[in-house]
Amino acid sequence: MKRYLKRQVYEQMLAWKQQPGHSTLEVSGARQVGKTYIVNKFAEEQYKNKIYINLLDFSGELFMERYDELRQEIKDGLECENPVYELIKRYRPKFVDSPETVVIIDEIQESAAIYNRIREFTRTLKSDFIVTGSYLGRILNKEFKFSAGDLDTVEVQTLSFKEFLIAMGCFDLYEELDIYGGSEERTHYELRELYRIYTAIGGYPAVVLQYMESHSLPECEAVLLKIIKLFIQESRRYFADILDDEVYQNIFSCVARILVKEKKGFDKDSFSEELRSIVVKDYSSNVSKATVNRAIDWLYSSGIIGFAGKITECSIMDFKAKARCYFMDLGIANFYLRHIGCPKGHIAGIISENFVFLDLKRRLGHPSEITLETPAFATLGNGEIDFWVMAMHSQKTYAIEVKSGKNNSKTIQEALDRKKIDFALFVKGNTYGGIKDNILTIPIYGISKFSFE
Repeated sequence: MKRYLKRQVYEQMLAWKQQPGHSTLEVSGARQVGKTYIVNKFAEEQYKNKIYINLLDFSGELFMERYDELRQEIKDGLECENPVYELIKRYRPKFVDSPETVVIIDEIQESAAIYNRIREFTRTLKSDFIVTGSYLGRILNKEFKFSAGDLDTVEVQTLSFKEFLIAMGCFDLYEELDIYGGSEERTHYELRELYRIYTAIGGYPAVVLQYMESHSLPECEAVLLKIIKLFIQESRRYFADILDDEVYQNIFSCVARILVKEKKGFDKDSFSEELRSIVVKDYSSNVSKATVNRAIDWLYSSGIIGFAGKITECSIMDFKAKARCYFMDLGIANFYLRHIGCPKGHIAGIISENFVFLDLKRRLGHPSEITLETPAFATLGNGEIDFWVMAMHSQKTYAIEVKSGKNNSKTIQEALDRKKIDFALFVKGNTYGGIKDNILTIPIYGISKFSFE
């Protein structure tokens, strides 16, 4: 029996369905994050009738044949009041157009022609439509049009720590956690161990399911490597030049090397320049700036990496985007940090910072809890603050220092003294938490319970 991983995106999809006059729903996200599974489960539980079309398999081939036939007939003079209805009726003769029917078109990135008709789906039928697929292909194909006015969008990511705890049957333990020191030692001990496992394997559903079955980290890593290889293989479909292929074989390692660097921003003017300098130094002097920029856009749009901004002198008006990068899955981050030979002690700190980045990024969804386009670090004099946050509603500011041990930060204290921030937030791997004036300390595994108010 296949295990079910409860996903928080399900509630977002339910809110979309309950909204009067909703548009077509686009379920986006990286490869292997569980889009197809959650969409089909949602359809089976929330509708009486489901039509599922996958543009990468036989159902998609048949659907596109009906589309091509109908298109040619209309060009030849066929009068058709509602081409979308006629198309689906030809594909599925028993199709009934009603609010109790949902039509799912998976792997939508395979057809610009179908994607560009989303407006007609939304406006000409009573049935609901859901399109889903990865970003692969769409970001480089100019034939894809922008249909924001006719799309509601939700994004599926890898499992968060909270979702991982739910899968492990340990969410009650998390709910009883007091991040300011009021919980029993046993609670912290168990959550600390679960956090260790999560940061080792990451949140890809197939990897989490493998751990639930075998409790073997090596077996989880084997599943993760299959996911990475799948991504690289699919990337080759869109890049003809062999040099690009060489870049993709090694770019994960290059990103990991950038993560290891501890400094205020980059030596170069941008992340792309920094990455290119590493690629050129380690692999090939013939790599062009355009190739590296294409690789970066690919990784970002495909949900493999994310960017943090930079705030100079803790001034929110002095903001620079894409000043630092992180992996969007901790399993990938952990593997490549080990792969490049990063010392074990350094890995713990980098993974902790990446974990907090992912938590902050999730708070930027709708409605946003914090400001800015992306999480950001800050500088103050010669020092650096891991993350600088402003609460959306209260406008209170927080300096976050991420530590895997028990260190403090002189820079954060200086920021408090100079009234550059309202609160200092220390996020640690080995603490029960506490509050002293405007200095807050919480365990890192409890950060999603913290509210920026």
